[in-house]
Order: sequence, then C-alpha cells, then structure tokens
Amino acid sequence: DTSLAEVNSFSPSVPISPSSMINHYKFEDGPELRDLFITVDDPESHITAIETFITYRVLTKTTRGEFDSSEYEVRRRYQDFLWLKSRLEEAHPTLIIPPLPEKFIMKGMVERFSDEFIETRRKALHKFLNRIADHPTLTFNEDFKIFLTAQAWELSSHKKQGPGLLSRMGQTVRAVASSVRGLVKNRPEMFTEMNNYMETFSQKINLLDKIAHRIYKEERDYFNEMKEYGPIHTLWSASEEDIADSLKGIAGCIDRCCRATEKRMAGLSEHLLPILHEYVLYSEILMGVLKRRDQIQGELDSKVDALANKKTEKNLFSEEIGKLEDKVERANNALKADWDRWKENMQWDMRSTFTNVAENNLRYYEE
Repeated sequence: DTSLAEVNSFSPSVPISPSSMINHYKFEDGPELRDLFITVDDPESHITAIETFITYRVLTKTTRGEFDSSEYEVRRRYQDFLWLKSRLEEAHPTLIIPPLPEKFIMKGMVERFSDEFIETRRKALHKFLNRIADHPTLTFNEDFKIFLTAQAWELSSHKKQGPGLLSRMGQTVRAVASSVRGLVKNRPEMFTEMNNYMETFSQKINLLDKIAHRIYKEERDYFNEMKEYGPIHTLWSASEEDIADSLKGIAGCIDRCCRATEKRMAGLSEHLLPILHEYVLYSEILMGVLKRRDQIQGELDSKVDALANKKTEKNLFSEEIGKLEDKVERANNALKADWDRWKENMQWDMRSTFTNVAENNLRYYEE
C-alpha cells in the first residue's frame, strides 16, 4: 500500500543482519544528552472499605535548574496518570500526547490485579512518563513537573485548582458541536493528507493487533496441548521395554519444544502485543488531534464568513480574526513538528518490534 510505503520500506543501504537494522535506525539523541530520568516501579496494593487500587513508585533524577532537587520519589495511582494526560491535552490540544493503558483490559487476556496485569501496566506507565520526558515541549509542562515532584496531599490540592465540571462540559459541547459542522473549507492539503494517512494507518494497525492476539491465543492452545504429551510418553515408556528409550527420547524432545514455545509466547506478550496496542491507541489520539486542529480552523472560517456578511463592527471582527489566525498558525506548526517526530518514532518502533519478532522466531525454530 503506497500510503504506508514509509512504514514498510527499508533503505537499500541497510545491512542484512536484523540486529544491524536496529542499530542503523537508532536515534541520534543518546542517553548522554538527556537531563531527566524517570522510573516507574514497586507496585503496591491498597485495600480500603470503598475500593482496591494499586500505587506505583515514581523515581525522578534530573540536572535541570528549574527543579529544587536532583532526585524525587513519589507514589502515584492510575487516576493521577489520567489527570496528567488530561491536563497535557488541555494545555497542548494539537500536540500528540502519548497514550495510557486503558483502565479496563480485554476480557479473557489477563485478570485484573494479577501480577501479570500489574507488571504490564507498570511498563506502560513507565513508557508514558518517559515519552513525555523525551518530548521537546511536554517535558517542560508545569503539571508534569508537579506530577513528578509533589507529595500526595500537594498533588491533591493542585488537582482541585484545575478546570471545574462545567468548564469540562463546555469543552465537550464545543467539541461535539464542531464535529457535526462538516468538513473544514480551508484545510491545508498537508492536513488532508495526514487525515488520509491516519485512516489507513488505523485500519492496518487494528488488523495487526487482532492478528497478533489470534496468533498468541493459538500458540497458547498449542503449548497447553503439548504440555500433556511429554508425561504421556514417559508413562508409556514404563510399559514398553523394547521401545522405552525411544519413547523417553520423544518425551524429552516434547519438553524442549514446550520450553521453546513458552519463550516464544513470552516474546510475543512482552514485545509485540504491547507495541501494536500502543499504536492502536495512538491512532485514536491522532484522529482526535486532527479534529481539534480542524475545530480551530473552523472557528477562523466562521469568523471570516461572518465578516464578509456583516458591514458593522468590522474592527472588532478583524481583531478577532487576527487572533484566530495566530491560533491556527500556532496549532498548525505544533502539529507539523509533532507529526514528523511521531512518524519517526513509530517507524523506529515498528522496525525494531518486527525485527525482534523475526529473531525470536528464528531462535524458536532452531531450538
């Protein structure tokens, strides 16, 4: 599909070795250039009369001058991460805010509050904060700094200063109203191309996500069946002296195949499934960002139309239009820069993820 050519193509100069391919695409910004390091670890269960929830330790180390200390340690629950994401979206409506893992997971995949679920969420929360830390604009957001440094009571107090329910409802109503106005008349071609790209990307990434889950399920069923065959051959060998050694050999072979399959499943669940699902969420986020950009453009278009049809109050309208033109330009520039950065990250993630899967499969079949 030519619309996704950049996602699927490799430079002809890339070496053949999969590991070399990953090295070839490493980012120029190495760890030595970073001044903010964040770790999410040590999940802890809390049981109260009202609810059960998990908190995670957030460790921050930094050399930035705007921080009062070089190290911070706080505990945060999932709702705090949700608050941070909503504040970032509010402050930067046309920047691509990284996704959070959903509050509820797919039924049948992992039990809520199981060790596997908590570890999967911890990794996702760790990635969420580090993606923000690596972002050239979001990393300097004041709410992000407060999230990393404030103690629980300070954060709770700060949250109460945020927009109220009526303000949030107003934003929702405006968003819904703009979405039913129809297509923006003067949308630049670049953003039409982005919309088309994201529609195609969304279809493909959702399909890949479904296929990956199906492969994992089939692999798990195969593994569970195979686990039964080893002991059966061992028991069988006890009653068949003439072929006992052969049966024991088959039992040992099945056991090795089981271990190899288990490692392959671990590779899928740790490296493939989370990345694909993260980009399913990213596709939804990007469609939302493009809609918000169109909403700002729509406000400008409606004012320009109103000025053309109205003879009075021209000075007032002209001033409003000037402000909206600046707002549209800022929104366009923010999204353009973030779009290029997101595509580079996405292509890197996809290449390294599928290369990792290929290498795991090679090892599996060799074993």
